[in-house]
Amino acid sequence: MGVWELLLVGLVILLGLCGVLLPAMPGSWLVWAAVLWWALQDPQPVAWWVLVGATVLLLVSQAVRWALPPRRLRASGADGRMLAYAGAGSTLGFVLLPVLGAIPGFLAGLYLAERLRLGRHGDAVAALRTAMRSGGSGVLAELFTCQLIAAAWVGAVFWG
Repeated sequence: MGVWELLLVGLVILLGLCGVLLPAMPGSWLVWAAVLWWALQDPQPVAWWVLVGATVLLLVSQAVRWALPPRRLRASGADGRMLAYAGAGSTLGFVLLPVLGAIPGFLAGLYLAERLRLGRHGDAVAALRTAMRSGGSGVLAELFTCQLIAAAWVGAVFWG
């Protein structure tokens, strides 16, 4: 597989990661479809293992999301800016404290967005709790799964 094809797969994965934060986009399915396309174009054993792992992770993530409260973030006052802060915090946490940093990064991004909007610590913490109860945990589960799949793909491309 050439550099341009890998770059295109990477861009679709990035679009999928952003799509997790947008209510109308099937972000996790875009990430999975990009990995599927890569595995079909580069039929190496590592590509197939990444595809199998991505499929299992995605199915587990869907099961977890179905068990969590439905996504009603908009009703709790969440806006695109807040989700952008949460996504950026999660990605930064995923990179700085590999894998596990995504969860505190997501929460820190939500807190920062609410702190900037509301101004007071107590109000920001209350808004953070409301957002997590209103579907933020489902968004976090889906985003974390997509980050794991993207990291596996990057690892397979560079070291596989």
